[in-house]
Amino acid sequence: MGPGNDSIVTEFIMIGLTNDPHLQVLAFIILLPVYIFALIGNISILVIVQCNVHLHTPMYFFLSQLSFLDIVYSSVISPKMLVDLLSDRRTISFNGCLTQIYFFAACGSTEFILLAAMAFDRYVAICNPLVYTLIVTKGVCVRLVLWSYIGGFLYSLIHAGCLLRLSFCGPNVMNHFVCDYPVLLKLSCTDIYVNDLVRFVFASLVVLSSLVVILISYAFILIAILRIRTTAGRRRACSTCISHFTCVFLFYGTVLFMELRPNSSSSEEQDKVVAVISTVLIPALNPLIYSLRNQEVKEVLRKILNQKKGYH
Repeated sequence: MGPGNDSIVTEFIMIGLTNDPHLQVLAFIILLPVYIFALIGNISILVIVQCNVHLHTPMYFFLSQLSFLDIVYSSVISPKMLVDLLSDRRTISFNGCLTQIYFFAACGSTEFILLAAMAFDRYVAICNPLVYTLIVTKGVCVRLVLWSYIGGFLYSLIHAGCLLRLSFCGPNVMNHFVCDYPVLLKLSCTDIYVNDLVRFVFASLVVLSSLVVILISYAFILIAILRIRTTAGRRRACSTCISHFTCVFLFYGTVLFMELRPNSSSSEEQDKVVAVISTVLIPALNPLIYSLRNQEVKEVLRKILNQKKGYH
């Protein structure tokens, strides 16, 4: 399926991260190891959680889902970006662009909702520890994750589906390395009012509702921590939240920067930098954050390394 009936453009030329050949090679050398590290780190989290019975808890179930999302999220963008860095011809078909936008938006919006579910889990664990196992059951966890995926992919279906009403008559040059929704709208020769309205309404619904849940959860968590009398107790309570809060700060920080910054001549270049951070760097940082801040994960990793030393 192509764009609207009157469309002439069937593929887009992507400028990419930069036009400088030397910077392209440098970016490839830097970003390839980061992407590989993101894959290895998140796959390691999945394997560690799956293979260790002690980690079969709600918090690690949500973490494994976050790792899976980060794998897909980064893989939707990074492979083509890396290939384009070493290619003279950087093009993408309309269908390829639509597919990229769909999965990019689906994974991103699902992660917003999942982070809210993780905040709720931490709220119950710290504010209502005596009834935690009664409230956050396996069934509740599965339903929360399922609704995260349903909400994220349904939003993306509406988000990407609206593009089918657009026509593209030229130009077809996209100043980006990824099919970014706002950039694509600028290339359309159709009235984009409906697209902007739908994007604003549904994006606000997903992002703001998730953010409200997270902020309310952490407000109650902060109050509960301040009521703990011992320093050790406060430190223990904080340690269970700091990794998740760091991931929330990084993920929401990039989105809020994109939405709240003023438009300027350098905004397109800023978009590229933020897109690299959100699609390549953050998926690589998330497993590192959880590994370094989480004693249980570090203990499992230590045991695995000791076993390997024993084999040798």
